[in-house]
Amino acid sequence: MMTMQQLPLHVQLRERATFATFVTGSNVEVMAKLNHAASRSERTVLWLWGAEGSGRTHLLHAACAAAPLGSRVAYLPLRELGDTSIDFLGGAPSAELLCLDDVESILGTPAIEQALLIAYRQIEERGGRIIATACGAPGALRWGLADIGSRFGAAEVFQIRPLDETGQYEALRLRATQRGLELPDETARYLLRRFPRDMRSLGKLLDEIDVASLSAQRRLTVPFVREILGEP
Repeated sequence: MMTMQQLPLHVQLRERATFATFVTGSNVEVMAKLNHAASRSERTVLWLWGAEGSGRTHLLHAACAAAPLGSRVAYLPLRELGDTSIDFLGGAPSAELLCLDDVESILGTPAIEQALLIAYRQIEERGGRIIATACGAPGALRWGLADIGSRFGAAEVFQIRPLDETGQYEALRLRATQRGLELPDETARYLLRRFPRDMRSLGKLLDEIDVASLSAQRRLTVPFVREILGEP
């Protein structure tokens, strides 16, 4: 059984990925449902969908982190696991909380869909919780196995809404603060103007800036950030 300390392959939960470090924006209802599902021992099936970089993985990691101490928690990044998903799904039914990331990546592979159906049934019978994410709602995906598609279709389905400009700015400043970076307003706005605004891309940018700033011991002015990123 996978716990917070025993994750498949090289996968690790992100230390910063908690509900407190997710800028809610217009996702108030989603956050309330996730908090409830993570912390309460009652049967729940949630399906979250949204674009790449919308925070799906962050929210799954946050749900795992919010589970009560000692809970049996399994986080399965199905895209990363690929064909080995079958093996990990085989051990998943003992979980009290099963978090499934990138479900769309395994559709069209009959053996994995069958393993997912079996895990779903067993967790459902035990009154466990399942939180799944994908790029679309269950009804919009091409399931090979209709039975598992219909079961997830009956889940509580929520779209993760993208942040507006104010939310993006808040999220960027929060990520910088977590890294111990002092990010001036003009630098934050420069990054939002010049680069993709999804949090995954901006997080990678901050990682790069963090390393360079530690080495150079310089303030994160716009000229310095331009120099780091090779911008004219």
